[in-house]
Amino acid sequence: MSLKEHLYELRYRLGLAMLVIAVGAIFGFIWFQVRLGPIPSLGDILTGPYCQPDLEKYRAKITNDGTCALLQTEPFEIFLVQLQVGTAAGAVLLSPLWLYQIWAFITPGLYQKERKFARMFVSAGALLFVAGAVLAYLVVPQGLKVLLGFGGDNWVTALTGSKYINFVITMLFIFGVSFLLPLVVVMLNRAGVLSYERLSKWRRGLLMGLFVFAAIATPGTDPISMVVLALALSVLFEMAIQISRVHDKRKARLRAAEGLDELDDDEAAPFNYVASDADGNDPGEKAIASEPSKRVNYDDAT
Repeated sequence: MSLKEHLYELRYRLGLAMLVIAVGAIFGFIWFQVRLGPIPSLGDILTGPYCQPDLEKYRAKITNDGTCALLQTEPFEIFLVQLQVGTAAGAVLLSPLWLYQIWAFITPGLYQKERKFARMFVSAGALLFVAGAVLAYLVVPQGLKVLLGFGGDNWVTALTGSKYINFVITMLFIFGVSFLLPLVVVMLNRAGVLSYERLSKWRRGLLMGLFVFAAIATPGTDPISMVVLALALSVLFEMAIQISRVHDKRKARLRAAEGLDELDDDEAAPFNYVASDADGNDPGEKAIASEPSKRVNYDDAT
């Protein structure tokens, strides 16, 4: 494809991705106030941590029937919150569709092995992000209990909708992105940038850095969120280090089998590279197999 054709293809893929995100935003905007059968509305899901019975003594009763509710201090505050949350939720739910458009644009330039690793890392990254978001949603009520309990009986809480929703979304995003850090370590190890030996030497410093990162990253600054995030990252980093250990051991066995460790510094390593197409096949072998008359007998030539 020429450069012009690549730009047309990019415009086409981005247009489809934007259309999918727009449809997801409409769906999320409607879902914010409407239940989907047994699935509660998006607004009920987000206000769930704040409306738990354990926090009832800290909340101000600002409705006639005393039910849990958030404050709206500006005329269009709830509309903007519903639009923001609905767009984010729709983009997440329909992410396989618009991510496929990006994948379809990039994948023609990748080899089969590169496609395989890309699928593995993208799938693992999606699962880790969702796991971090779920953990954050479970931690938010405990963090709110600590934060709202500082005032004792002299204070009651009536949170505004925009600030509370921003707090919850920030927690979900920070936990989700933080869970991707161990995956970056595995990727760097696969690329040969970080070895298991170096990671094992840095283990204590990394654990200390994780606790410092958790203390800075958590928006609530409550000890429960910080400790839970730090402990979860510590477990994930230890798993990443062990995966790096297994990979480096296998790599060392392959080097020993090929005799690369026995070479001198000024001795050339064996180089048996065979060119392949995007599907991992050797185009040279196809050409020779299809035209056997063009094979050259180098013994006869010499």
